This record gives sequence, C-alpha cells and structure tokens, in this order.
Amino acid sequence: MNILIADLDDSFISDIRRSWSLNDTELILCSDRESLMPLIKKDSIDLAFIEVPLLTHSNMDMVSFLKEKNPGIEIFVLCDNKNWPGATSAIARGANSFLMKPATVEQLEDIAKKIQAQQQNQSTHQLMESQVLDSLLGDTPEMRKILKTVYKIAPTTSTVLITGESGSGKEFLANVIHRYSKRANSPFVAVNCGAIPENLIESELFGSKKGSYTGSTADKKGLFESANGGTLFLDEVGELSPSTQVKLLRFLQSHEIRRVGETEARYLDVRIVAATNRDLQLAMEDGRFREDLYYRLNTFHLHLPPLRERRPVIPTLVHYFVLKNKEITGKEITELEPAAQYALSKYAYPGNIRELENIVEHAIVLSEGGVIRLEDLPENVQEEAREKTLAIPHQKSETSEVAAIPMPETSREKADSDESDHEILSLEEMERRHILHALSVCKNNKTEVCKKLGISRATLWRKLKELQIAVED
Repeated sequence: MNILIADLDDSFISDIRRSWSLNDTELILCSDRESLMPLIKKDSIDLAFIEVPLLTHSNMDMVSFLKEKNPGIEIFVLCDNKNWPGATSAIARGANSFLMKPATVEQLEDIAKKIQAQQQNQSTHQLMESQVLDSLLGDTPEMRKILKTVYKIAPTTSTVLITGESGSGKEFLANVIHRYSKRANSPFVAVNCGAIPENLIESELFGSKKGSYTGSTADKKGLFESANGGTLFLDEVGELSPSTQVKLLRFLQSHEIRRVGETEARYLDVRIVAATNRDLQLAMEDGRFREDLYYRLNTFHLHLPPLRERRPVIPTLVHYFVLKNKEITGKEITELEPAAQYALSKYAYPGNIRELENIVEHAIVLSEGGVIRLEDLPENVQEEAREKTLAIPHQKSETSEVAAIPMPETSREKADSDESDHEILSLEEMERRHILHALSVCKNNKTEVCKKLGISRATLWRKLKELQIAVED
C-alpha cells in the first residue's frame, strides 16, 4: 500500500521516516510545496495524509486531483485549531476525514492498518466472487475472454461501452466492473436513459436549480452528483437526445457538469459505464449519435453474446434463480424433472437472462411438492420441447444439458428398466455418473469432455479430484 504523508513540519516527517513500522507499506514523504506535485504524479497512492496548507497548488485542488488520479484513494487532512475550516472544506470536496495536530506516528499507523485490512478483505472477497462469476456468466471461451478483460480494466478509470441484446446481462456486467474497481465502496448508480422523458432527462442526470423550469420548487441534485466517487451506469445510452449527448461529452472531457439553470461548474469524480442494444455505428451514420461521443465512450468495448450462444451457463443460472426465489418467497425447490430440464436447455430465450429468470419464477409459483415439472413452465417453453421430451430416457441421456442442471439438496432419477423402482441419488453421485459417462463417450479425451460439458479444463480437473475419479492420461 502506497501512503503519501505531506506536512510542512520537517521534524514530523523525520520522525515518521525514523519510526514507521507498518509492514507492506511504501511511504511517500514530502515536507515542501515544490516536491509535492512531482511525487503525486510519479506514483499511485492508496492513502494520503495532507496538511491543510498543501491542499492547494497553483490554484489546483489537491483533493480533486488525487481522487481523479487514484480512484478509491482515502484522504485524511492534517489540521490545527487555526486551519480546521480548511479541513472541513476538503471533506466537502471528497476527503474522508481530518486529524488534529499534533498527530503521532501511532495514530497514522492505526488508520493505515484499518485501510490495509479493508483492501485485503476486498481482495479476498473478489477472489471468491470471481469463481462465482466464472460459473454465472458462462464458462465458454468467449465469456472467459470477456471476464479476463473485465478484471484488467476494472481498476482503471477508463470508460466502458457494453453492447448486447436486451436482457443479456449488461447491467450485471457493469456492476461487476464497479465491484472490482477501487470505487467498490462508493455508489453504483444505474439509469435507463430510454425510460426518462426527453424534457426531464437533463435535470435527472445533471440536476437543476430552483425555478429553472415549471414545477422546479427546490434545488435538485442529479444522478451524476449521486454517483460522485463511484460509477454511473448509463443503460440505453443511444436514446439520449442530441443536447444531452453534448453535455455528456463535455463531462467526459472535463469531469465538470452544470445543473440546469446554473452557470457554476461542478467538478465530479465519476466513472462512466454505458450500454446499449442498438447499433451505435449505424446511429452515427444516420446522424442520431455523435461520433466524438461514441469514441469517448468506446475506450473499451465489451459485447455480451445472447444466452442461446452460451447454453452451458443455463444450469447454473437456473440454480441461482431458484436460490434467489427461495430467499424472496421461502419456497424450496428440490427437483427439476428431466422433461423440464430438457425444455429449459433447448428453449431459444429471445429475452435472454431476464426471460430465463421470469420463466424460473413462473415455474416456482406453479410448482408443487418442491418439484418443477414440464407443465409448470410457460406454454411457449413447453411447446418447443414437448414432443422430444416424450422419448428422453432418465438415465444415460445423450443430451448433456439435461443431466447438467443440478438442483439444490436432491435430484431424482428413475430407472428405465423398472418403473416401480425409484432410486434417490445425491447431487454428488449424479454429477459423478455424468462425468464418467462423458469420459466413456469421449474415450478419456479430456479436451473433448470439457467441450461437451461446457466447462474449462481446470474445472474438470477440480471435479475429478473432488469426486475421486481416477483417469489415465
């Protein structure tokens, strides 16, 4: 963790240099105005302690400059009884807190320890979360490439443009980018630009001054200000009017906004992630979207494929939505019948992940005894699979998607040879049999097995180890 300590008291800085004992920290010490800016520009900074007289440099606000250059930085202002109003002003501009002088090395170390622990906890949480994301977004080559890019760009301040069909998970991916950034503890504000009337969009985004339009009875803070320090997700950005596009472009260039009816510019530290299901290049050709704004937004472009092109993720999403509905409704699902499994695996999902969630909710409401049957699914999902499901065997299915949809707790398989013989298998045993069957079909070719099951090679090896399946190379 890089820590900046800037104070005009040479003896205080010397004491820190001599006494500092916190491990895994790199100190950047400064005791004069001239050295401060070069030091800040040279290194990234996670935590800063700055004395009030050093908060301005050549008419530049150091708090704003530090926050723009180092997203997620924690800033503590050092002050005394004479200049504490300057510390209060700095907090209004984004500093975290102030520390009264004379401060001790121990006080600074205690604060640094807390910040360090927070960073370590966030790093551990992100590692666990990444394993969930690999399954939830889809373990396919294309999705692995997208996630690899996400992990790289998330810690930066770069703008990101996410494209994909409606319901494909664009807002979810934007939230992932935010959670993996240094802004994770700051606001994530999402707005659907197409859902706000054109005459209100500017005041909603940028705020307004009292009396600036009919019905404006008080000063109003916009969504940009609500997202200050964090991330603003502009969904359906292609729906913005030309005048709003100009204001958005101005913000991306200067990080300043003006409330409707005001002349005063406000500096904000907001990262923009935009999304659309439209073809913005075609909109540019038609004159409906500004070319300069497009290239500002398109610093990084992520295209989410539709759900029908990443079918291996369907079992995980079904499981996820079952658990999500259990938390909301308290209704527990322990089994998904093979016919319903097959229907869910073969349906085209024109509404993508959002439609799948609605289908699962529909089925849970109609289900009885903790079992989802084919008839519990919407008619359009049933029709596509009804004829084929009549001939589906309950074991040794050639359709990998069927056996790949596990339900929490238990799942039942019925023996073809004797309809009166019902064998209840654990989820682990079902998974073990399915992997063994895949290995047999693919003649132990693990690359082919991974392709058939829609999982990565690392996931296969982990499963083989967990289920104690010995496979010869």
